[in-house]
This record gives sequence, structure tokens and C-alpha cells, in this order.
Amino acid sequence: MTETVQNGTRYGQVKAPASKSAAHRLLITAALSKEPAKVNCDTMSDDITATMDCLSALGATFTVGDGVIAVEPVKAKAKDTQKAFTDCPRALPCKESGSTLRFLMPVAAALGASVTFVMEGKLPNRPHGALTGELQKHGVSVTQEGSLLKLSGQLTAGDFTLPGDVSSQFISGLLFALPMLSGDSTLTITGKRESVAYITMTEQAVSEAGIVFEKTDWGYRIPGGQCYKAPKETYVEGDWSGAAFPLVAGAFSKQGITVTGLRQDSCQGDRRILAILRDFGAEVVENETSVLVRSGNLKGQRIDASEIPDLVPVLAVLGAGSDGETVIEHAERLRMKESDRLQTTTAMLTALSADITETEDGLLIRGGKQLHGGDTDSAKDHRIAMSAAVAAGLTDGPVRILDAQCAAKSYPSFFTDYNSLTIEKTAEKGER
Repeated sequence: MTETVQNGTRYGQVKAPASKSAAHRLLITAALSKEPAKVNCDTMSDDITATMDCLSALGATFTVGDGVIAVEPVKAKAKDTQKAFTDCPRALPCKESGSTLRFLMPVAAALGASVTFVMEGKLPNRPHGALTGELQKHGVSVTQEGSLLKLSGQLTAGDFTLPGDVSSQFISGLLFALPMLSGDSTLTITGKRESVAYITMTEQAVSEAGIVFEKTDWGYRIPGGQCYKAPKETYVEGDWSGAAFPLVAGAFSKQGITVTGLRQDSCQGDRRILAILRDFGAEVVENETSVLVRSGNLKGQRIDASEIPDLVPVLAVLGAGSDGETVIEHAERLRMKESDRLQTTTAMLTALSADITETEDGLLIRGGKQLHGGDTDSAKDHRIAMSAAVAAGLTDGPVRILDAQCAAKSYPSFFTDYNSLTIEKTAEKGER
């Protein structure tokens, strides 16, 4: 669908969607536990649904209602179920969710399941060789045919090695799987570690489910033979990645935008959006479960995006609405997301007359000029679509976003929430 977003700065209040990063982890640990559990989650994004669908194919059962997901776990230890895993290959529809695929490849292998992951969009082209190579060294057969990735065999314990600068999701996947193996394992992480906060989220989730491991300077020692014991009831926290869009929109507003449902003690890396907004000059007021952001004297900044790649598209919009230059660097991994986000962010803002240049590892934005309304292409990338909507706060006319429905990948109610905000004024030339 094409979504038309009226121009003008906005004010009001919205609730952050549930964190899909947190939901993936809580659903996996619940599904691998011995006893049923409840996961409180008030957002059913496409990626969360993908993880549930894949876990269902592995034998878990989910009942959804009134913001609660009741989980009946996989009975993998039952002899008949184990035989069924081997004798009856299962299709796991992971859609475009890289987290779902990379978390559940090691999990399926630890369960000894024969599965075919069905991938969509750009996911078949995203790199996962570092992970599949380690699985193949430890008893697992992995082959890819176009959008189908076939995995079979029983993962065996031992010594695993992964690079730290390709995907934190590889590390998380093994952290989920290795405790279930019969023997002890080590996981060595080489090179620079990026997206460390996401690994911390995994450590927290498995620890809360009774899993023990030892962190070392080089990685982890992980005892085998462990059983997951997830809490009987857990709550998915609000998503700082999703909240970043209305929070940045608040930086253009005199009255400001409040986002509720956020944990100030969250270990989500994208909580850094608050520090970045302050660096740019926005006013940020934090309360226990909410944040208010309103306009200030916005000045361009230099941003190292290595730990916050998901924020780059909306930070580019923030740069366009700030005086001077904004430099975003160390963001080369964005080229292998749902789209090449360096390219598609540049195209989206260029279509709205922003002065933006794509660099080898990031973006250069020369802010302070009036943007114009017009047609933009989301490239079927949820973060591009939502960033284009925020950019309407800087334009002199409406912004039309092609394939805006892709926002449902992480934030299904985004356009409803965003359009519920009150338009403060119509942007005029020279105003922001």
C-alpha cells in the first residue's frame, strides 16, 4: 500500500511497541523449557510471528489472546518426538526475519531436527556462512537452494569459533543451543565485537531460564546437559528501536512527543538514541517508563553506528533537520539488511530534496535546508518506511510512501500511532 503522511511537526503521546528482540528470546526459552509459560507481548509483528511459526513447526504450541502468548514447549526429549524430528522433515517459515533464522538454525540442530527454513525477501542473500560452517564442523548438514536452507543431523558439543563483527545473531544462536547438548562446549569470539547489547540480551534471557555459562576474555565456556526452566510468566519490554522514530520526530516539535512503555534499565543498545538526541541539542526528559523529546537548537554530529545500525535511517532524518553536517560512519553492515540501507536511506531523503551523500561505510548529511514533499520508495524495508514518515516533519508538502505496509515487520501499528499525533504547524520555508 501507499501511505500518505501529512507534512508538519507533531506532538502528543504514543506507546512503544513490544521489542521483537526481547520477544524472540523469551519465546525461544519458553518453547525449550519443560513446563508451560506465559509471555506477555502486546505487539505481534511479522518477525515475532515468524519465530512462533518456526517454533510451532518444531513442536511448540502457542495460544495468543489479550496480549498474552501461552506457550506449550517442544517435547524434544520424548523418544517418539525425537524420531519424528528425524523421519519427518519440517518446513520452518522464517519469512524475512534474520533473527529467527540465525537463532533457530543451532536450536534445530541441537534438537536433531531435519528442517527446511523457508526464507523471503533479501534474507537468502544475507551472509550466514560463519554460522553454518561451525554447524557443519559439528555433525550438521547444511545446504541452501535459493530461498530454501536445509539442515539435518545432530549437533555435537565441542569447540566453536565465530567472528564478532559479522552478526551478533550467530553468537546468540549458539548460546541458545549449546547448553542442550550432552557434552560441554566452548565458544570463542574473534576480532572486534559489534552489537554487544544484543548478546547481552541473550545472556539475560537464557540466565533467567536457568541456563549457566562462564564468560571469559575470549568468549564462553558452556556446560552441556542443561534444561531450560523459563519463568512461568514474563513480560516483553518496549522496543527502543521502534520508539526512536517518534522520539526523533519529537526533536522537531516545540511541544514534543512522549513515548511510554519504555524501561530505563533496558540493556537494548538502541536506548542510546536518548544520548544522541541530547548531543544534537534536543530536550530529553526521562521518567520511569516514558520519555519526552522536544525541539532544541539542533546541530549536526558525528555518529559511530557500529553498535546501533538499526538507528541509522532515522538518524539520517535527524541530521537533515539539524544545522551543519552529520557524519554517520562504521555502518557498512547496513548493506546486507532488508535493503542496502545506506543506498535506500540516501534515495529516500534525496527524493525529499535533502542534501545527503552515501559513503563507503556510512552517510554524510548536510542539514538545515527546507525539504519538499513527494514520493518515496520504502524498498520494502520497514525502517526506511518509518523514517520517511518522520521526514514529513521537515517537508513543505505531504510525503507518499510506497509499500508502507512493510512497517509491520517490527511495528505493525506505526502509521496508526504516528497519524494519531497532532500536527503542530505546517512547515514553512526556513522553519524546522
